[in-house]
Amino acid sequence: MASQYYYGTGRRKTSTARVRLYPGDGTFVVNESPAEKFFSREGDLDVAMEPLKLTGNETKFMISVRVAGGGQTGQAEAIRHGIARALIEASPELRPVLKEAGLLTRDPRAKERKKPGLKRARKAPQYTKR
Repeated sequence: MASQYYYGTGRRKTSTARVRLYPGDGTFVVNESPAEKFFSREGDLDVAMEPLKLTGNETKFMISVRVAGGGQTGQAEAIRHGIARALIEASPELRPVLKEAGLLTRDPRAKERKKPGLKRARKAPQYTKR
């Protein structure tokens, strides 16, 4: 692997992705396995590749990702966020395109905490009149 790379951190829910973009041929490795093998769900790979497709950089970079925490879709979206941030580090002129698509903003939505007296965050026990 080349020593020069562009770095970006992406987060979504409880997932954190550390993304490195090396100048290369378009290979995509997630946690040391090919991305096609890592993403078993249909569409998660497409979500992760969105910033590259949007900017036309699918074959210009070799992507190496370390991702931990959360579920598979959250990890895919964290990778998408990290790739978008790393692309800006590689070429700042891509910023308006990525910002317009909303790929630079960290998605703040997360699981709401359970409240006391309730069954879940908002579900209350059934009301009985008598």
